[in-house]
Amino acid sequence: MTKDNRHNYEYDVYLEGQTAPAKVVRMVGKNKKVLEIGAGPGSITKHLVKSGNCIVTALEIDQEAIKKLSEFTESIYSADLNSESWPNLLENDSPFEVIVAADVLEHLYDPWTTLRLMKNLLTKDGHLVISLPHIGHNAICACLLNGDFNYRDWGLLDRTHIRFFGLKNIQAMFESADLAINQAEFVIVRPEETEFAESWKKLPTHVRNALSENKFGSVYQVVIKASRKNEKQNHLNLLSIPIESLDSKPHEIITCRLRVLTAKYLPTSIKTRLKKILNNG
Repeated sequence: MTKDNRHNYEYDVYLEGQTAPAKVVRMVGKNKKVLEIGAGPGSITKHLVKSGNCIVTALEIDQEAIKKLSEFTESIYSADLNSESWPNLLENDSPFEVIVAADVLEHLYDPWTTLRLMKNLLTKDGHLVISLPHIGHNAICACLLNGDFNYRDWGLLDRTHIRFFGLKNIQAMFESADLAINQAEFVIVRPEETEFAESWKKLPTHVRNALSENKFGSVYQVVIKASRKNEKQNHLNLLSIPIESLDSKPHEIITCRLRVLTAKYLPTSIKTRLKKILNNG
């Protein structure tokens, strides 16, 4: 069996699904001039270009990722987002109708400044599409209660994450950048369906029951559409968003979870077989 030669951040995106990448692609829209920050190997880029008919300029620092990314766009800049000079690379390309940062800000030393710099590259009516992991998920609470805050190669505790955000912190970060949140969607995942399922199971039943009362305890990621503050626009408060029941679309949710897992960890031959099953389900 040959080894699946995938980059760590290379994954499949089921565009009709409820994963963060699928929500990001839908929020961007079609026929847009896009700047994708931290584009990685192009997992989202290829959908913006192929199905969204967008013109994408990408920023990425990982040279291995750039090799894969170049299959989907020729406009790529190697950039360190921890340096405040990266916008200078885009003098001949900006402004952009949409700027995307999908699970990027948590990897940066100063995401607050990066967000302000992004805003300055937008057209007058442009918007940002940002996805962020939610540190307030009940599975993370379980890790803390068990004294086992262990970093991993992916997920909420990706070992390259250096910033963590609760919903109030996310709201405050956008407000500090003088940005209004116009739309937001949650990616909902039960604790027992996360990478921390074992830690969740170790908690006593009464503790799990108490945590289950946490309204936002199942929020795994947050996907946000934001623009410059304007009194005519709706300014959304993240804490006001209702939580969709996990029982409302069980088949769709299970299918999306399986797609994420098969995209990242299984050999190509097995993934191909499972995809046929999922697509026929």
